[in-house]
Order: sequence, then structure tokens, then C-alpha cells
Amino acid sequence: MVLGNHSTITEFILLGLSADPHIQVLLFVLFLEIYLLTIMGNLMIMIVTMTDTHLHTPMYFFLSHLSFLDLCLTSVIVPKMLENLVSHKKSVSVEGCLTQAFFVFSIAGTEVFVLSAMAYDRYTAICYPLLYGQLMSKQLCRGLVWVSWALGFLDALINTLMAWNLDFCEVQVIPHFSCELPSLFSLSCSDISTNFTVLVCSAIIHASGTLLLVFFSYTRIVFTILSISSTSGRSKAFSTCSSHLTAVSFFYGSAFLRYFMATSGSPLELIFSIQYSVVTPLINPLIYSLKNKEVKAALKRMLQKGLKQLREQRTSRG
Repeated sequence: MVLGNHSTITEFILLGLSADPHIQVLLFVLFLEIYLLTIMGNLMIMIVTMTDTHLHTPMYFFLSHLSFLDLCLTSVIVPKMLENLVSHKKSVSVEGCLTQAFFVFSIAGTEVFVLSAMAYDRYTAICYPLLYGQLMSKQLCRGLVWVSWALGFLDALINTLMAWNLDFCEVQVIPHFSCELPSLFSLSCSDISTNFTVLVCSAIIHASGTLLLVFFSYTRIVFTILSISSTSGRSKAFSTCSSHLTAVSFFYGSAFLRYFMATSGSPLELIFSIQYSVVTPLINPLIYSLKNKEVKAALKRMLQKGLKQLREQRTSRG
């Protein structure tokens, strides 16, 4: 891979969220707690969906991959953020910054595809319940996940390779806590018109392609739910979609606003980045565990099984 003409500078300075040392300590504690809770929550979802046979369905297959993506996304961003909060030299190499930008873009891109696949899964389950097992086969579910990863990786690779060949000079400061492609464009002394056009086009394709699938799926779902005669039936059908709709709203809204808005280091820009890369990975496990009876029942069974094994171990030792 050609590194382009990066000889003028070797590193960037990440300004982060605050220059006040006291606030930085508070932010370090806050984001460390969020990161640990995010790891625990997403690992819990992954373990329970893989080990509990009651959850071996397409819906929870996609959910386990969503949790894995959330775990990867927050792990790409938060550790470096924590390091900079306690470090006097808040720097990152040019190559390291571009690498982080690649992983952020590819994981976030993959996640929107997985969220749209989950919308299609809910559409199939509610609109064609008798054919659900045939339509959402294991082969199709695996294929949708592989396609999501491939498209997210390809999109990120194209945009990052183009950014890799930019010349970065003079301005070294990134008014952000992480490296994202929009933030890097303002630091380049090369012509970024092509890079910006490709980034916007890829974001629009991501948005239109995945959001159209989500919109189509939920339009059909709403009409199907309204046609159900019983109130309890409508409530049950809607409850299976509410968690996914909440996750889609949080992630899509903040991620696309972040990549479509002009880079300025404004508080709003930082808020959008924090929401989709830090907050959403934390709340997704809460959304799916607190609002989903099957997940709560599976967590209860896992806890009871663990307690039973502990009692048996103590008995055998005694």
C-alpha cells in the first residue's frame, strides 16, 4: 500500500472533549465505566444467544452479530480516547489515524446493513409467519451477514485508500476524540473534492439502500399489524419490532448526521459521534434485554444454571 506524501507530518493531535485536566479525569472515569458496561452487556447478549437453544432463531442470530459489531466499534474508539484523556501527548500517527478511520467506517457501515437485514427478518416473521422458516433459512441469514461485512469493508477500503494518498501538511490538530474520514479532509492540503464526493455518494447509497429496506419492511409490518383483529395480537406483534426500531433510530440518526454534516469540531458533531460510537453500543443490550421477554427468560435460565453449577461444586467439595 502506497503511503502517499505524508513526509511533511508524522502524527496528528487529537484535541478530545476537553482541555481541562479535572474534567478529563471525570471523563476518563465516565467513559471507562461506559466501556466496561458495554463489553459486559454485549458479551452477555452474544453468550446467551449462542448457548440458549430457545434463541437459535434468525432474529437472535442477527442480534448476536449486532452485539459483536457494537463491541468492535466501541473497542476501536474508546481505548484510544481513554489513553488521550490521561496522556499529556494526545497524538496518533498518520497511519494509525487512517487505520482507525478505516475500522470505524467499515464497522459502522456493516452495522447499518445488519440493522436492515433485521428489519427484513421482522417483516418476514410478521407478514409471512407460516413461511418464516423457509424464507429465513440458515443459508440466507449467513449470506446476509457475509454480504453486510463485505459491503461495509469494501466501502471503507475505497474511501480510506483515497484518503491514504492525500497530502497532510501544516495543520496537525483534529478537533475530535477519534479519527474519522470527514475530520481528516480538513487537514489535507491536497484537492479533496473527489474524496468528499465519493464519501457523500457512498453515505447516500448506504442511507438510501438500507433505509429503503427498513422503510418498506416497516410499512408492510404496520399494515399487517393494523389488520390483526385482537388488541393483544397487535401488541405482541409490535413488541417484537419496538426494540429494533429503537436501535435503528439511535444508530442511523446519529451516524448519518455525523457523516453528512460539515466538519467543524462543534459540540453537536462530537455529540453525534459519541452517540453512535459510544452510547448506542451501550444501550443496545439494554434495549434488547429489558424489552424482550425471551431474552430476559434466557438470561434467567443462564443465571439459574450458573447458580446450580456453583452449588453442585460446593457440595462436591464439601
